[in-house]
Amino acid sequence: MKVMDPGIVCFQHCGPKIFCFLLPETCPVCGADLSQTNFSLLPFRVPYPFIRASQYPCSVIIKPTSGDFLNDYYNSMDLHIGVTTSTGTIVEFDKNGLRRHRSEQWNQCLLLDQVPSSWTEHWDNTLFQVCKQKCWSSKAYSENRHNCYTFVLTFLMNLNYGNLSKAASNKTAFCEKFIVPRTTSAGKYISLYRKLKESDFYVHRTPHGAKGAK
Repeated sequence: MKVMDPGIVCFQHCGPKIFCFLLPETCPVCGADLSQTNFSLLPFRVPYPFIRASQYPCSVIIKPTSGDFLNDYYNSMDLHIGVTTSTGTIVEFDKNGLRRHRSEQWNQCLLLDQVPSSWTEHWDNTLFQVCKQKCWSSKAYSENRHNCYTFVLTFLMNLNYGNLSKAASNKTAFCEKFIVPRTTSAGKYISLYRKLKESDFYVHRTPHGAKGAK
């Protein structure tokens, strides 16, 4: 799994925005020598939307159930949700029951929310109490009725942390408020990444311009 920031660069020279992994010697649009000319938008690195879960304590995190975001994810795919402890240990519930680990499978995930340090003790204590419940066994797991979302939303409702816990009372509301905005934003990055895997650069033209491909 590719977990490191691939480093997408964006710049403008003669009009449209150009995205690439490596800055070319000449402008892909007009052919000008980029070392001898001015940019209308200086090259910058496009922010990488994914995180390594173990580096984000007391967080709610999400990833594809299978594969990773950059290479495997599409909108119709299932997502898997979990949380981290104050030390960055990942806690998740799936067909194998309740698990605590620092697996590399969570090295490319989206951060849904993170509580401030003043909530650390309460977060860990609440998580400990929820994990003690006997309903998180592998035998109790049900893909549709008693799954990873059930576990995380149960924990968040017990946490009583503002809008995060309020939204957790309804799976649809939680999805609309915390998941859809993150996956939509990440989707733009994923689309760019996949275009650049097929070509050295991608030219993004405005709708009133020419066709938006290389």
